[in-house]
Amino acid sequence: MKVQLITIGDEILIGQIVDTNSAWMAQQLNLVGAQVTEIVSVSDESDAITEAMELAFKQADAVLLTGGLGPTKDDITKTTLATFLGQELVFHEPTYDRICRFFERIGKAPTDAHRHQSYMPEGAELLHNKMGTAPGMWMEYNDKVIVSMPGVPYEMKYLMEHEVLPRLKDRFPSLPIAHRTLLTAGEGESRIAKRIEQVENGLPSYIKLAYLPNLGQVRLRLSGSHENEHQLNQSLDQFAQEIKDSIPELIFGEEEDLLSAAVGRLLQKRNWKLSTAESCTGGHLAHLITTVPGSSDYFWGSVVAYDNSIKQSLLNVQTSTLEQHGAVSEETVKEMVAGALELLKTDIAIAISGIAGPGGGTEEKPVGTIWMAVGTPKDVWTKKLQAGKNRLKNIEYATNHALNFIRQFLLAENN
Repeated sequence: MKVQLITIGDEILIGQIVDTNSAWMAQQLNLVGAQVTEIVSVSDESDAITEAMELAFKQADAVLLTGGLGPTKDDITKTTLATFLGQELVFHEPTYDRICRFFERIGKAPTDAHRHQSYMPEGAELLHNKMGTAPGMWMEYNDKVIVSMPGVPYEMKYLMEHEVLPRLKDRFPSLPIAHRTLLTAGEGESRIAKRIEQVENGLPSYIKLAYLPNLGQVRLRLSGSHENEHQLNQSLDQFAQEIKDSIPELIFGEEEDLLSAAVGRLLQKRNWKLSTAESCTGGHLAHLITTVPGSSDYFWGSVVAYDNSIKQSLLNVQTSTLEQHGAVSEETVKEMVAGALELLKTDIAIAISGIAGPGGGTEEKPVGTIWMAVGTPKDVWTKKLQAGKNRLKNIEYATNHALNFIRQFLLAENN
């Protein structure tokens, strides 16, 4: 089954919002055996929508559209589709009744625009949208399938999960597809590839391995398609385990796991409390740690010591250390760790100090120079990073490395 996605909305084309819908839809379609051949964003104009539909019809078995189903005048998807299919728009009484009941529940009255929203192409099969007022539409034309859904993400996701994906699976049976994703931190893709080369060379023809690098992390995704679903899943599990056995210290989780969550599990295992002392990352590390539910069990707090005076007054970094070695130095981050341990009364602490940029660098310490330390009252590890010149990327890069530094320290402590 070949599928094309068309997102409708000027707000996407002018960069006002990011099209996250298509990325999510493509992932879900892949899992049911569909091949997404193209993703197109078009403006709120009939000619643009029609042209996109004509091109999609030449290549795809199914075309999925999102956006343009609301009650306002710029929502023209239904009218355009009706014209494209040579059908009339007809009033759908059940849809209007449902809209009226919805507004009655919230103490408001529907408008004429909501009545207009209840007109549908004559041949459309309506897909009930429990998350909003605009129903989805399923249409078939010249042995092709057209699906139109609202652009509101939670409405689109409801319709995809409960209506569209099950229907597409029935309409276009295909080979089972499955994935296994392993999450790594601490090495780049080329070094990982060298270490798991033997495993990769042993993969059968129906399984592929993809390397998906990010700042400080690499996803390893095994993907396969086979007529025997049991054999497919068994093979994926086998090769995923072989990769784990080859690089056990690099893998921190699977699928949608978070490095911050992996760190939390290790802290909980030891019943340790963590604190952070951050300079160049400005609290971003503490933010990521606290996005994990239950992090209050192991995270005590943070000091964002951006100015040297805070490093001195709260973390007890010595004036002589700053004068001799500077704020971005091994000596300073070690004293920041000691200060955080004492101030926040935790078992383990991590400190980060660096030059995020784009200014502030020197020949000795260029932009992107980052020092970090992690440790306990008995043992402290230090590490120096050399990132680039992009401020936001440097902050993210440092934060990811800091999380993995904590993880590595905890793993060593557990052994």
